[in-house]
Amino acid sequence: MISRIFIACLFLGMYSTGSLLGCKWIVNDRDDIKHQFHVYNKRALGFLDMMITNTTKDAEIEHTVAFPNQLYHQKSKATDEDKLAFIVQILKELFALVEKDRSSAPWEKNTVENFLSIVDKMAEELNSCVGSHSNTTELTHFTSLSNEILKANGYSAEAWETIRKEAKAHLMRAEQLASSLHTAQ
Repeated sequence: MISRIFIACLFLGMYSTGSLLGCKWIVNDRDDIKHQFHVYNKRALGFLDMMITNTTKDAEIEHTVAFPNQLYHQKSKATDEDKLAFIVQILKELFALVEKDRSSAPWEKNTVENFLSIVDKMAEELNSCVGSHSNTTELTHFTSLSNEILKANGYSAEAWETIRKEAKAHLMRAEQLASSLHTAQ
């Protein structure tokens, strides 16, 4: 009897190590929505709200890069691990986009650094929950944002405001995907 219990515990331990059940950033002990990802994502969104760039309506740039709604829709139907890997990928791409050439951004330096720190922390923590067999997706959206919005508009305040809005949209969609990862404990 004791050996069966030991084997069951061993199996459960091995299973939860490689599954989202072992990921404290998505599922917590009380199974409520206030998990670590939600808390950090809310902070990141708060910093983005503080980074609003004062632009005039006439100075707004034409937004030529379509948001990847179809890709998010596809990922909403993927396995939990693939969803999580996609969220990690989005966070890493957001970090790279804002971090690159940010010296020309019109935002307060400390606010940008705090935002980047939070996004990096989320990506790092969630990445530790992703197994090696999860699928990654080619994300050309962020390269397009960098080239067609930032570079093409001379890293202007208006271009950075567009990037800020895109970053906010991605974090909100990542929150929706993360919310769908909740599993019964």
